[in-house]
Amino acid sequence: MVFVTIVLDGVGAGWQPDAATYGDEGADTLGHVLETCRPQLPNLQRAGLGNIRPLATCPPATAPRASWGRMREQSAGKDSTTGHWELAGLRLDAPFPTYPDGFPQDVVNAFCAATGAQRILGNRPESGTVIIDECGPEHLATGHPIVYTSADSVFQIATHVDIVPLEELYRLCEVARRQICVGEHAVGRVIARPFTGRPGAFVRLSDQRKDFSRLPERPPLQQLLQKAGVQTVSVGKVADLFGGVGFDRTNKTHGNAHGMEVTLQEMRQAKGPTFIWTNLIDFDQEYGHRNNPEGFAAALEEFDHLLPRFEEALPEGSALLITADHGNDPTYPGTDHTREYVPLLYYDGAPAQLLGTRTSFADHAATVAAFFGLDTSFGASSFIAP
Repeated sequence: MVFVTIVLDGVGAGWQPDAATYGDEGADTLGHVLETCRPQLPNLQRAGLGNIRPLATCPPATAPRASWGRMREQSAGKDSTTGHWELAGLRLDAPFPTYPDGFPQDVVNAFCAATGAQRILGNRPESGTVIIDECGPEHLATGHPIVYTSADSVFQIATHVDIVPLEELYRLCEVARRQICVGEHAVGRVIARPFTGRPGAFVRLSDQRKDFSRLPERPPLQQLLQKAGVQTVSVGKVADLFGGVGFDRTNKTHGNAHGMEVTLQEMRQAKGPTFIWTNLIDFDQEYGHRNNPEGFAAALEEFDHLLPRFEEALPEGSALLITADHGNDPTYPGTDHTREYVPLLYYDGAPAQLLGTRTSFADHAATVAAFFGLDTSFGASSFIAP
């Protein structure tokens, strides 16, 4: 008895009615990528992706293999932590703090005092690759850490592994998480961003990245499952978004292909009731934030190619759910996430049906809980009868 949730990070399905509040009216990740690049997605098409809404190169299936629909985010915000928390049944009424003008001087001063840093470099919202290329040479010369943010609620610290040992970078992040990013500055994540290389050829070490997340104030879905005796498994960055809360086993991954292979392995070796929650990060990290619709389209084709293997590996009496956590339209102005509906494809062995527009991402939590017989709804509606 296995339930697998795969989050296609950033693969939104069209702007929500409140998108204008976020400056995202007109954003449409799937629609614009398929229209611009015309990827071939035969397996997602057969699953019912084109039944959710009109999409170029992905017409509706006559007899979809999966139940289909979309989900609307209710929480304030449009970042990965907010999206995953709502998927786990935790709605945020107030957004995590963000810093469009960089961190205020009192935060910078407190960080330097607590860590012993003489000063910091950067301190603005920026792409990690851009700010490392720009500030990396001075960092090599001085050892000053590069501190920056993004449109998300993050406090990111980048250091070269030859200048600052990895464990020291992690210590800086722990200090920031416990002493600096608290109270009104309690960001969703403090992130260690180690890199290597030389000026003009710096390389981020994504497999050594480490997230120090704000901990949820209420038990999320996976913690309740864990207490009920269900094995809980994270693949990719999911566990990081909850500070590790509620997971029996975590699997770090380096890209979508690795994440998909690890998920298949976890599916095949699952024994007893098991919940596997996977995040495939490349859509968002490599292509959405870098305004690269061609790369985004290629990543969709890569996932589409492996989709039949997930269907085949799913044990009898189990379920597979495919969705997203927010949008990240690579054709839209800027490099920020976009406030969008997320697609919903659900396999459980029953005849496929229209799931409609779900009023909250928390419907995912209610569905997983019902699947494992837990008596909780998270204030949401499940796709299946409990």
